[in-house]
Amino acid sequence: MNAPVNVSADFAELSGLEQLKAAFSARGDFKGIGKTLNFRAVTLEQGFVVFEGHPTKDVYNPIGTVHGGYAATLLDSAMACAVHSQLKSGQGYTTLELKVAYHRAMTEESAPVRAEGKLISLGRRAAFAEGRLLDANGKLCATATTTCLVFSK
Repeated sequence: MNAPVNVSADFAELSGLEQLKAAFSARGDFKGIGKTLNFRAVTLEQGFVVFEGHPTKDVYNPIGTVHGGYAATLLDSAMACAVHSQLKSGQGYTTLELKVAYHRAMTEESAPVRAEGKLISLGRRAAFAEGRLLDANGKLCATATTTCLVFSK
């Protein structure tokens, strides 16, 4: 990743990509949900974001595989950040819709998993992105799409 952005700067004046780089500058780790679910940003580019995760038995469902919510969270994070990366200063967004399709079950042996988010289009009021989640062998585990509402802060 590029050099970290100075977080002490007025955050609202930064572009979306600059905000992401500032948020993930400390070793690429996000301190919120990324810490909770053991994933981190590995790529932050205009319109393209990648998170790498290491699911453990802590995120298993009762049938002995990784809970679908783990995949959904990684994909939602990657796609939303892909949208965020293209925002201008003073813009914000929120997820309106998230659709996930599960292709293959994951276990802790699937790690590291890679969630890729790609911006499809960004308009004045709406943004669309798609994502895919791959296991350590490059096998497709899940795909997703999102619609985000774009607004001025």
